[in-house]
Amino acid sequence: MTRPAIDRPPVPSPEDAGPGVTLRCWGTRGSIPSPGPRTARYGGNTTCVEIRAGESRLVFDAGSGMRLLGQELEARDHTLTTPIFLTHFHWDHIQGFPFFRPLYAPDRELHIIGPAQNGIDVQSLFAGQMGPIYFPVPFSAVAADLTFGHLNEGSWEGEGFSLRAMRVRHPSYVVGYRIEVGGQTICFIPDNELEGTDDSLEPGWRKRLVDFVAGADVLLHDAMYTEEEYEHRTGWGHSTFRQTVRFAQEAGVGRLLFFHHDPERTDDELDEIVDRFQDEVLAAGSSLEVGAAEEGHDLTLQET
Repeated sequence: MTRPAIDRPPVPSPEDAGPGVTLRCWGTRGSIPSPGPRTARYGGNTTCVEIRAGESRLVFDAGSGMRLLGQELEARDHTLTTPIFLTHFHWDHIQGFPFFRPLYAPDRELHIIGPAQNGIDVQSLFAGQMGPIYFPVPFSAVAADLTFGHLNEGSWEGEGFSLRAMRVRHPSYVVGYRIEVGGQTICFIPDNELEGTDDSLEPGWRKRLVDFVAGADVLLHDAMYTEEEYEHRTGWGHSTFRQTVRFAQEAGVGRLLFFHHDPERTDDELDEIVDRFQDEVLAAGSSLEVGAAEEGHDLTLQET
């Protein structure tokens, strides 16, 4: 089935936003940006997600979609302090950061939190991608007030929200997040191989992950491959659509959004996949809602 294009309203400014929690994906794609007419609805930018609740504004990952978020913040947002939580430092999750306009605004405070990698701190990892070999503007040009923090596993408390991080299965040290805000629970796990053969994680990891996600209102989870594709990509650090649906059902999740779309996956192909799994879940009598994350789409959850 081919879904019609949706004419979406502009993002409301924080003072105009109603009660509840709003989740917006500024980038949903994995690996590399894939712009073009065949990916326009689900999006061609790499991973970046924003959660708004009252005065709280949280950002997760800094892929190419972060450039668009920066434009929006510059045009509308009066909140000068923004926490940015990173899952890891693969290029598709940080490549938008040098193009994030608030980075060059002296009145901005940006708190960047992510997992340290093999003893390398978060600031060094960010500064490295803006070195002269890779980028023409030096890290010294950054005008915003930056602070950096490490969160490999554990919890983080902020004004109006709390979250926990847990290591997941993907090359390098990668975390997923469980966010509690505005009476809602949102889990964000963009890169994770649910059924891989990597045994570097501790025994009981899968059960601990189920408990970590249990009862979430919304789960955004890696669903990069079909079962047929996965046969040739085992160990690459990504999950299939079917694995992700099983996992969400096991954890008692309310709504699942497939995430980290393959750069070669078209909108029409994603439509067919979503329709198929919606039918399967309904036929099985499951209450799980299944969809795919869409760039530029606001999902509003009413505060409980």
